[in-house]
Amino acid sequence: MSRPTTRVYDRLLDLVAIPEFRTDPTSRPVSAINEVFTGDPLAEIPAGTADDVVAAVERARAAQVAWAERDPKDRVAVLERFAKLVMRNRDELMNIVQAETGKSRASAQEEVLDCLITARHYAKVAPGLLAPKRVQGMLPGLTKAVVHRQPKGVVGVIAPWNYPLNLAATDALAALAAGNAVVIKPASITPFCALAAADMFYRAGLPRDLFQVVPGSGGTVGGAIVENVDYLMFTGSTATGRVLGRQCGERLIGYSAELGGKNAMIVTAGADLDEVAEVATRAFYSNSGQLCISVERVYVEKSIAPQLIETLTARVRAMSVGPGYDFEAEMGSLISRDQLDVVTTHVDDAVAKGARLLAGGRPRPDLGPLFYEPTLLTDVPADATCYEEETFGPVVSIYPVDSVEEAIAKANDTEYGLNSSVFAGSDAEGEQIAARLRTGTVNVGEGYVAGWGSVAGPMGGMGVSGVGRRHGDEGLLKYTEAQTIATQRLINMSGPGFVPRKRWQQMLAPATNAMRFLPTR
Repeated sequence: MSRPTTRVYDRLLDLVAIPEFRTDPTSRPVSAINEVFTGDPLAEIPAGTADDVVAAVERARAAQVAWAERDPKDRVAVLERFAKLVMRNRDELMNIVQAETGKSRASAQEEVLDCLITARHYAKVAPGLLAPKRVQGMLPGLTKAVVHRQPKGVVGVIAPWNYPLNLAATDALAALAAGNAVVIKPASITPFCALAAADMFYRAGLPRDLFQVVPGSGGTVGGAIVENVDYLMFTGSTATGRVLGRQCGERLIGYSAELGGKNAMIVTAGADLDEVAEVATRAFYSNSGQLCISVERVYVEKSIAPQLIETLTARVRAMSVGPGYDFEAEMGSLISRDQLDVVTTHVDDAVAKGARLLAGGRPRPDLGPLFYEPTLLTDVPADATCYEEETFGPVVSIYPVDSVEEAIAKANDTEYGLNSSVFAGSDAEGEQIAARLRTGTVNVGEGYVAGWGSVAGPMGGMGVSGVGRRHGDEGLLKYTEAQTIATQRLINMSGPGFVPRKRWQQMLAPATNAMRFLPTR
């Protein structure tokens, strides 16, 4: 296996939602997309304009009317075919992901599998979620009330660079199942992953105007999406999330966002430390730590801290790191020079202020231009940058604590609230601790995969880690408007003609109070 060929990129480039560029490649400026492992050029991508977004939204809005009128079972048939295509083409998809992101093969496979299970989940549950629901009417027996689900219209997705395939596809899967169209802006450095998702959608039978990819800058393309769509789904930094939230508020459109995290792991005295160390290589270093739900802080009871530090340090030092389109390397590269600079700065700052380096701590230009070793720190002082700020890289700090109570308090002592992890002596103990943690997902006996992969349950952040949820019922219903249709039968609220108006009004209050004894349907 190797990086994708020029033929693959030429095919994907033809899916860009800029018709003028497809007929005249000189109509838009282009930027180079490089293979992260080596820095070698892969392909060029056009820069979209605000007018390109407006045109894409207009096409999407026109196509969405007919799509919304189709039976939900008909719509989810596209999702079922999409899942089959993802499974059949998973090697090519992983190659595209790795080339653009530099992540390991295992981390790329996580993206592909998430697309697969999310498509199958919503194909199964969407028709039931979208079916009209009978609710109690104002006057039972006389008032029929039914809640219908209407699609929002055109959903805008602004996707990140760290998981650019599944976070382009899976948010769209729910929106499409609900009857919406989608216009997406991929991250500027990972556009071909979103185009690979588009390729799977079109081959699955989705009309092309219902899922459109407009590449370009956040300021130009992202801004135009916010100004023209009916709902926005964003994944990225908390700082950008605040800006987009204000813009959506100005337009009074719905908004959902998964933002940053400073995720904690708690390890109690009864935990299996060998298991902790094995799971930690994924919990800490999947996609080189460039994962919103990966762990950056570990709180461990002091009685076992020396043993855990020894075990973890040995395991991290033994990790295989390097490039390759196979499953040999446990960790790949960082994605950009900016990320490499942030990681280097955070580690150097912590060490300069007294932190002790247990493993890693160095760039690895011998492996590729953007590699950095998986890094473990302890004795990190409170004034170190990485103590509270999200590093978003392969850097984890270990903090011994006196008790589980202290571990819980410190884990919650952050403005973030995305994900957390608990390893304890039993599942029951772990679940009791988990219920006291202020994060949208908590994994007991795992790092992040259990919560992320449980797509029937909602996933998102508390605090500054997000607004709304993806996955679960909420992950689909957020793309709909609830509409109540109430039908009054036999007697209207003016009362029957044979009852005097005054008498009718006097009867209303006691009759309304008596309704508490009636069935709810």
